[in-house]
Amino acid sequence: MTMRKCWVITEGHAGMEAQGRGLAEALGLTPEIKRVRVRLPWDWLPNRLWFRPLAAPTRDSDPLVPPWPDLVISCGNVSAPLAVAIKRASGGRTRIVHIQNPRMNLAAFDVVVVPRHDNVDGSNVIVTKAAVHAVTAAKLAAGAERWRPVFAHLPRPLTAVLVGGSNRRHRLTPAISRRLADDLLRFARVSGGGLAVTPSRRTDPGCVAILRERLAGAPVYIWDGTGENPYFGMLALADSIIVTEDSVSMTSEAIATGKPVYVAQLEGESRRIRRFHEMLMADGITRRFDGSVATWRYDPPDDTARAAAKIRQRFGWS
Repeated sequence: MTMRKCWVITEGHAGMEAQGRGLAEALGLTPEIKRVRVRLPWDWLPNRLWFRPLAAPTRDSDPLVPPWPDLVISCGNVSAPLAVAIKRASGGRTRIVHIQNPRMNLAAFDVVVVPRHDNVDGSNVIVTKAAVHAVTAAKLAAGAERWRPVFAHLPRPLTAVLVGGSNRRHRLTPAISRRLADDLLRFARVSGGGLAVTPSRRTDPGCVAILRERLAGAPVYIWDGTGENPYFGMLALADSIIVTEDSVSMTSEAIATGKPVYVAQLEGESRRIRRFHEMLMADGITRRFDGSVATWRYDPPDDTARAAAKIRQRFGWS
């Protein structure tokens, strides 16, 4: 059987790439990642009004040129019109799957995969509980094997702390960092366990320094940002997980483990992300983080595998 060629097109944000890569892998494909940025006047225009979309990417973007792939998985507003333009340029041969609300005509896509908090529906729409992602049992098992010796000195129960950062809606400030560190210290004292902390690309170095300073003396591992990221090892080996509220992707990956997931509040608010967290809390999947310790169980969503199965069925792929 000929291997299908797949592109994942995003603006390069880690969360978007993880969603596209995870869906591609669930379809049995090894995707080529395409990171794009767009120039004037396209970045001023709503994507539904873009003219000549394939002329929009900047020179330092990854090229979007023939031969066209069998499948494009796009994620984010910028990539949506590019995917539609590729389908048109391929004479309709390229199939396109968009992740998240494309904010343009849904009928332009073969499939749209949308989390329920986006409130989008249509005949070609697959609605998921959380975001699709790249977390699998195999990756968790490999992460556990790789990182178990590194975390062996930390007492149990082990809590993974996934720290995001400021974006257009949320802010991780020095004050929030100090509050988070104090809550983590209280959590560690009450639980009697250790902490494994990983910052993200968006975490301000000053906030990492605050966490490192205030957690000094506690049983804690803080990734320094060099070498391999221990992210999958932390997800696999932790007994519970704390994640900052700014990232739908990190929360979705955390709840895929089935472990208790606490959500730490930042400054600012996104109505869309607030709905996401409210729905998960109403389902009994996550809880707010305030330094207190609890234990609960839930059935982890299987959104990625379910979406991939529906896409294969729609495309007639065995």
